[in-house]
Amino acid sequence: MALSWRTRRRLAALILTVGLPAYVVAAVTLTGWIDARFGRLPILAELAVYVGLGFLWLLPFRFVF
Repeated sequence: MALSWRTRRRLAALILTVGLPAYVVAAVTLTGWIDARFGRLPILAELAVYVGLGFLWLLPFRFVF
């Protein structure tokens, strides 16, 4: 999909101001649910979950960034 520079810039600003905070809330909610359901994960597993979620949000937006 070919986007103009102006469209890419506007879409990136929208994603970073609206999408990223919503994703952070969803990720924290998910990890809170995991903590309530299974108990606290070992620190390395918890780190792996956060790193994985950190990379996961970028995958749908590769064409913008």
